[in-house]
Amino acid sequence: MAAIRIAVRRALADLPTDGPVLVACSGGADSLALAAATAFVAPRAGRAAGLVTVDHGLQAGSRHRAEAVARWATEAGLAPVEVVRVEVAGRPGGPEAAARDARYQALAEVAGGYRASALLTGHTRDDQAETVLLALARGAGPRGLAGMPARRDLAGTPLVRPLLEIGRAETRAACVALGLVPWDDPHNSDPAYARSRVRADVLPVLIRALGPGVLDNLARTAALVAADNAVLDELAVEALSRARHPAGGLATRILAELAPAVRGRVLRTWAHELGAPPAALSHRHVAALDALVTAWRGQRASYLPGGLRVLRRDDRLVSESSPASPADPAPVSEAVGSAPDDAVVEG
Repeated sequence: MAAIRIAVRRALADLPTDGPVLVACSGGADSLALAAATAFVAPRAGRAAGLVTVDHGLQAGSRHRAEAVARWATEAGLAPVEVVRVEVAGRPGGPEAAARDARYQALAEVAGGYRASALLTGHTRDDQAETVLLALARGAGPRGLAGMPARRDLAGTPLVRPLLEIGRAETRAACVALGLVPWDDPHNSDPAYARSRVRADVLPVLIRALGPGVLDNLARTAALVAADNAVLDELAVEALSRARHPAGGLATRILAELAPAVRGRVLRTWAHELGAPPAALSHRHVAALDALVTAWRGQRASYLPGGLRVLRRDDRLVSESSPASPADPAPVSEAVGSAPDDAVVEG
């Protein structure tokens, strides 16, 4: 419990004080231990702290569990306390992605409504290790291997993960020490989900073969890659500014002079600016744009998600709305070259 409280205290020290800190709590051991630590630390730091729990409505009794979490939070001194019910059905992607999308949208709306200074989530070192392994298995590049950032923006509210250096066993031990009974989501042990299979089958094998330090090493790898990413992203911001063509689009001569890792980031950022949805933009789309720069042989336009296409006109890349995008919005450029894969895998 002491380790978790220290992690929360460090996280709060870096946050503005003009709004409550909200803990996203499902009632599981990780988020419950985080909420308990925040209820202890925040008042002593002169901070207001509340809690948000999301009812996805996917399991019998989910409403009662959410209300039980809210009652505990109120008794623990957290305020404000909100229960938010979301509709998962009909959202794009698989059930896991749809639930995550609904959850983060709800959390962002509540945090924005209270003008929260931050939203805290209970992702642990074990979650980070799982994320890195999934990213590696899916062929992700540096962004995926960087795992979950300790802090990112969520619709204008800082989303902070104080427990990325805390193990799952520690959060369970903290709950036991405090007499808290966490809820174990059956989805977390459902072999239908890749993350559940990694948790139940892959990580135990790695720990037996390589020792318990493998979890710390995977999490450390994510932190090291994230630090490198930050530098490359800064270089890409400057490079994108230089590559903008006076007539619109990007100058291919300047793009061609960039290191591949920087050029890939420039092209990805530009595609986002054009309106390509980040979740749908993949490595193959960026690779096709890269080919228009580095392997130009007069090939036709490249299609991007969002009904966009990019083509090369003389010395620049330009975009236009696609009159008839293919059913599968994969790029159709010929002679596809190489570009960094920045697929993001986040738990």
